Amino acid sequence: MTVAVMTGADATASAPSSAGPGRDARARRSAPSLAWLGLVPFAVYVVLFLALPTVLAVGTGLFAEDGSFTWNNLAALGDPVVLITLANSAWLSLLTAAVGAVVGALVCYAMLGLDPQGFVRHSVDAAAGVLAQFGGVMLAFVFIATIGIQGVVTQFLKDSVGINIFERSSWIYELPGLILPYIYFQIPLMVITFMPALAALKPQWSEANLALGGTRASFWIRIGIPVLAPSFLANLLLLFANAFSSYATAAALASQGSQIVPLQIRAALTSETVLGRENLAGALALGMIVVVGVVMALYSLVQRRAARWQA
Repeated sequence: MTVAVMTGADATASAPSSAGPGRDARARRSAPSLAWLGLVPFAVYVVLFLALPTVLAVGTGLFAEDGSFTWNNLAALGDPVVLITLANSAWLSLLTAAVGAVVGALVCYAMLGLDPQGFVRHSVDAAAGVLAQFGGVMLAFVFIATIGIQGVVTQFLKDSVGINIFERSSWIYELPGLILPYIYFQIPLMVITFMPALAALKPQWSEANLALGGTRASFWIRIGIPVLAPSFLANLLLLFANAFSSYATAAALASQGSQIVPLQIRAALTSETVLGRENLAGALALGMIVVVGVVMALYSLVQRRAARWQA
């Protein structure tokens, strides 16, 4: 009888202890989480530097000064000067993206033979991370000091070899002068974004290819290139969008004229001879947003397909 009483007491005492953790868990789930506070800085950044400029571009591009809806601002995009500017931005972005993608992919291929934990591999990764963000006025100053009209390399070639690279024109300060600076930051960006896809190639695929009588060339033709093609195309689109939206380097180098869309927007906003150019600036900005948005949507679709092979 005593044993039965003690057993019941033990069961009664154990009931609250089993219910306690359950109540604590429910209390923790119902308590408000503060983890979302970590997203506040990023949300503020997105609103100030992405959402707000987009709203302003749409407002000035699709609405008149009195607030009425109009297509007149977008009609200015058919102006021959604006069309030439759009064409310049398109071919400059496509050219530098293609060169950066090909050269960057070759650098990534060369890095496959390096020790992932070695000094050289870490140095290349670190350099790519720094150079991909090295742009704007600093990059323009580097090129002016190096291959400008009075640059170090320019003077060396003129004094030592007798070659004047600016004999016919001052191309460094015109549209062709933007090609080298753009390629300069496109290549390291390609290295950063394409290397994970190249490193994701499984060694088992190469071993299976060799076991079936294949060669290194057949591996890349039948396996490597088809698997990497979506990633390469996605990164090519990313480089195109990066070059198409670049402004600071072009503004510092090509201070005269408006050869590309970002410089045309600046000219429309700062024009002292033609009034009412702000609406044209909004229309151009809206056009850039549409182009970059389409490119990044395609990038997302292609990258989603490429991710199947990187799991």
